[in-house]
Amino acid sequence: MKIKKTSIKSHIKKGDIVIAVAGEDKGKTGKVLQVEAAAGRALVEGLNFVKKHLRKSQDNPQGGIVEKEAPINVSNLALHEAGTGRGKKKAG
Repeated sequence: MKIKKTSIKSHIKKGDIVIAVAGEDKGKTGKVLQVEAAAGRALVEGLNFVKKHLRKSQDNPQGGIVEKEAPINVSNLALHEAGTGRGKKKAG
C-alpha cells in the first residue's frame, strides 16, 4: 500500500518574522529559516534550542555538546506585527 504525502497549508512562510505564542520560548521573535509543511513544523532563528551531543570525528576531533535550533510546531507561532509588537491571529 502506498502512502500519499499531503502538504498542509500553513500561514507561515520562509522569511516571515514570527512570534512564539506558546511553549518555553513564548514571546520571543525570530525569522523563519525553513518550513516543513508535511510535518507542520518550522525552523525559526533563535527559537527552540536543543543540545546536540557530538561524537569525536575527523571534522570534530574534540566532540562535545552543541546548541542548535530545532523545528517548532506552526500552531505555536503567529506572524509578528511590527507596530504593536504582538502576533496576528490571521494572515491577510
